[in-house]
Amino acid sequence: MGVSGCGKSTVGSALAQVIGAVYVDGDDLHPPENVAKMARGEPLTDADRWPWLDRVAFTLAQSEKPIVLGCSALKRIYRDRIRTAGRTTFVHLTGRPEVIADRMANRPGHFMPPHLLASQLATLEPPGPDEGAITVDIVQPTASMVEQIVKALNRPT
Repeated sequence: MGVSGCGKSTVGSALAQVIGAVYVDGDDLHPPENVAKMARGEPLTDADRWPWLDRVAFTLAQSEKPIVLGCSALKRIYRDRIRTAGRTTFVHLTGRPEVIADRMANRPGHFMPPHLLASQLATLEPPGPDEGAITVDIVQPTASMVEQIVKALNRPT
């Protein structure tokens, strides 16, 4: 989870490969209207997000294999909606806004324009201590982030 440009797809697919899971990009679950809205530079509203979050939860609940799903899940109420799928561990990828903005500006062909980063950061509610999330700083190489996540996932709860 995290704002656009934080590395959810890169880290998520690398993590899935290491732990033998399937990777699903939450962007692929957005209704076409949401993608079009973001591509126009308009931030999504909660009303826009509910059907998408339900689809995310459904995808997690229906998977017969372990799954890593990249999804912004910016607010606690969004994460709570996703948790209806069952046991879910969130990995919050976080970093300095200027690092994320630079990454967004240098990724070709993505529908999310860099100027929407400010609205995502304003919406972001980092996971609380009671949510059991794993927080990872994105300034590390991908392999280091994946190693940190795997270690945290294997810790006894």
